[in-house]
Amino acid sequence: MKRTEFLSDKIKIVQDDELYTFTSDAILLSKFAAVKAGDVAADFCAGCGVVGFNLYALNPDKISSITFFELQKPLFDLCEENIALNGKAGEFSAVLGRIQDLPKEFYGKFSLIVSNPPYSKSGSGEVDKNESVAVCRTELSLKLEELIAAAAKGLKFGGRFCMVHRADRLADAVFLMKAYNIEPKRLTPVAAKGKAPYLILIEGVKGGKSGLKLSGIIYN
Repeated sequence: MKRTEFLSDKIKIVQDDELYTFTSDAILLSKFAAVKAGDVAADFCAGCGVVGFNLYALNPDKISSITFFELQKPLFDLCEENIALNGKAGEFSAVLGRIQDLPKEFYGKFSLIVSNPPYSKSGSGEVDKNESVAVCRTELSLKLEELIAAAAKGLKFGGRFCMVHRADRLADAVFLMKAYNIEPKRLTPVAAKGKAPYLILIEGVKGGKSGLKLSGIIYN
């Protein structure tokens, strides 16, 4: 069943309970991303588009455009529906397909890429019976290295890549970002009160100089 969520007084988004639905992780990522005036942004693994739309809701005067990339046709259709719903067809667009096959027209285009990708390695645990949910949560169709490699292609020099991921994948994220010339620059852990961090929010800069800033824990 479809339902509508309001991200601000002007921006709303439709979800479908039969598909993957967003969590607070997506909202945390959109708040973590530092937006600059005139940003040409992309949302990788966009789903219904919540990260990109909330990023815009928080920074309506800074973002020039957003391109949403989604693999699953039903979620891609939802994203297009949300673009039309919010009257953003001129500024926002959606692309259906694998991130690994990023079209060359998008190479070096983006100053900001955000992504809430699948967290779990394939074969590392039980896979959700709902295919839409399984693809979004587990690396069945997209591995972390493939995501970061695509981000490196899509970013212009000096562009930023912001991602939310599981805390126990931090070493993987840092290693792979550096391997693809995306230098980690900001890191924020996310934890429940009285618990160890379970998520990380990380930002890297393509071609950036070394130097990682660790900020205080967000309690979620």
